[in-house]
Amino acid sequence: MEETYSGVRRGPLAAGDWVRLTDSKGRKHNICLEAGASFFTNKGEIKHDALIGREEGFVVTTQAGAEYLVFRPVMSQYVVSMPRGAAVIYPKDASQIVSAADIYPGARVVEAGAGSGALTCHLLRAVGPNGSVTSYEVRDDFAEIARRNVEQLFAGPHPAWNLVVGNLAESSHDGDVDRMILDMVDPWEYVDLAGRALVSGGFVCAYVATTTQLSRVVETLRAHGEFTEPQAWESLVRDWHVEGLAVRPDHKMLGHTAYLVTARRMAHGERAPLKKRRPAPGAYGPDYTGPRPPGVTPET
Repeated sequence: MEETYSGVRRGPLAAGDWVRLTDSKGRKHNICLEAGASFFTNKGEIKHDALIGREEGFVVTTQAGAEYLVFRPVMSQYVVSMPRGAAVIYPKDASQIVSAADIYPGARVVEAGAGSGALTCHLLRAVGPNGSVTSYEVRDDFAEIARRNVEQLFAGPHPAWNLVVGNLAESSHDGDVDRMILDMVDPWEYVDLAGRALVSGGFVCAYVATTTQLSRVVETLRAHGEFTEPQAWESLVRDWHVEGLAVRPDHKMLGHTAYLVTARRMAHGERAPLKKRRPAPGAYGPDYTGPRPPGVTPET
């Protein structure tokens, strides 16, 4: 049963399966197999019937002699090629969220917002059918795109998923959430809500695009007082070119996409120890207008 909700299919390719065709230059095409159909490239035709019934991991050749490698796409490939409304959270960040926020089978996760469903797919695979993922999305059109994308990956509705068209601020969670993921413009506005919703020891994780957002959410978590010292970071991915003695970094890289922030919920009523390191001169000077940690004044 768990394999049914993993988004993974095994065995011979069948009508309705998605496959990824990759040519000798690394160019990729995702197609949904359909009996009697054909896929046309500038290098010739590929008949779907020539793929259906075969085990993935083979090479198909067009009439023009072009070769294409055939595999089912893995989830990291699927989420970057699926239809989008909102921008997707890339696999490099989604995998960091699943790991750093310690999302496990059976976890109760709240996600705001759903966007196009990319992170939702990773969360659902992590929690499994016995966990729960409640995704809040304020836009009807984005919610519908997310629903289609998630149900396409999992071949139908996932039993752990609850998609809510609405604002997280209107939710009634109270100490029943293990992990909360905030993918929104103003996650600092929901820190108090996260404090009420999370169990003791639970994680909040914010995904933000700019340094000003990063500063605001980190300082708001500090000012709240009942979260551990926030950890902030970003991940950069760079491929390498390897041919004999020609070993060098690739000219292209997947650089900045967003910043991530995680913090853990203290037991309710418990205050986290104050950070011992003295802030840099001027860090909280008169020009700083954001939240201030306890005991920090403009003169600090």
